[in-house]
Amino acid sequence: MGTMVVTGSVDGIGRRTAAQLVAAGHRVVLHARDEQRAAVAKAAVPDAAGIVVGDLGSLEETTALARSLAAFGRYDAIVHNAGIARLDAVERELTGDGLESTFQVNVLAPYLLTALLPPPGRLVFVSSAMAADGVADLGDLRYDTRPFDGVEAYCTSKLLDLALAVAVARHWPATLSNALDPGWVRTRMGGAAAPTSPDDAARAQVRLAVGTEPDVLVSGRYVSARDWRPSPSRVAGLGEDLLAYCAQLTGVSLPDARPS
Repeated sequence: MGTMVVTGSVDGIGRRTAAQLVAAGHRVVLHARDEQRAAVAKAAVPDAAGIVVGDLGSLEETTALARSLAAFGRYDAIVHNAGIARLDAVERELTGDGLESTFQVNVLAPYLLTALLPPPGRLVFVSSAMAADGVADLGDLRYDTRPFDGVEAYCTSKLLDLALAVAVARHWPATLSNALDPGWVRTRMGGAAAPTSPDDAARAQVRLAVGTEPDVLVSGRYVSARDWRPSPSRVAGLGEDLLAYCAQLTGVSLPDARPS
């Protein structure tokens, strides 16, 4: 049995992922954006080992969150589940750090947490087949010069999550780092018409986090039941550029664990 953290574990897929891991006997740390939501998460998964609080839309709070997480020791698996989707938005939303909010919460926060914590046994970055419509333009992620589109911003964040998972896999060969498309899921984000249940989506996340089947004991992969697959060459180049960009924004570089 291992120690796990699931970000965004107040509701939806994250809460069910945490609950399934706890039911399997794992030591699970929950995460919530604020104290009020933390109380909801703790009530929903009462046997969790603990809960950490921090707003992923703030670099300061994300850095503090990493310190809180470190108090639980080294993680066997980190599931980067938390995310936002402003799909109907036609105007950008900048965080207190001056960054576009979808990028900061969905991409930069997982990068920063990963870079600040010791390499875990496994990393699961929640991506999406909507990454197919992402725009790999690191030069204007704030939408300073191009019109903002909420769907495009979300798709782009999922493409960058995929690239981040693949890049970390290269730099941390002892860690199984993969991106997961949970499918179109019946959550507040996905809507009632979605074909996949939150419990089934959670099982997919749990399988990548703790499964022992040969097809999950891999690294640098995009795991999806849907047809779209990324171009390996496109993702590889984007990932290295993304690591450098995130290091510049946060002042924190991803430690390189490759053999010298």
